[in-house]
Amino acid sequence: MKFNRNLIISFVLLVIVASLYRVLPRPMGFAPQIAMALFAGAICTNKKFAFLLPLLSMFLSDALYQVLFNLGYTKIQGFYDGQLGNYLLICGLTVIGFFVKQRNVLSIATGSLAAPTAYFLISNFMVWIGGGGYNRPKTFEGLMMVYADGLPFYQMSILATLFFSAVFFGGYYLVSKATRTAIS
Repeated sequence: MKFNRNLIISFVLLVIVASLYRVLPRPMGFAPQIAMALFAGAICTNKKFAFLLPLLSMFLSDALYQVLFNLGYTKIQGFYDGQLGNYLLICGLTVIGFFVKQRNVLSIATGSLAAPTAYFLISNFMVWIGGGGYNRPKTFEGLMMVYADGLPFYQMSILATLFFSAVFFGGYYLVSKATRTAIS
């Protein structure tokens, strides 16, 4: 299997920057990982690598969160119950990226709306069924309360995914175009 050295370096830097960004003070839900999952699914021809990028970014930022939590700098734990479900959701979002056409703005925008929506619906259902969050009752009304609780995160998640998808796909397009121009 042949790897492009510059592409590997770019992806490593992307993972590091996205991991660090996730632990910086910012509006909750405004993080690049969903867009990264879409981007990796759409761009990486090696599907194992496509799953690895967002998972590695999540793991590194979770490890950093845990260190900061242990030192008393944040109330957010890096490692928690139900985390495996979150990682599986990120893998599912990578699969959504498989259907995104790299140079089609409509396809990218659709994926950028579908992925955070799927994440919102499934993750909040998992919180409700697991008794997390505010321990809402196990009724339809309780489920709706959990979804209502998550709306601020959902709104930020959509904005973040649209923004970071534009950065990732746009940057990739510009670099690809510049590389093709330099070769010609």
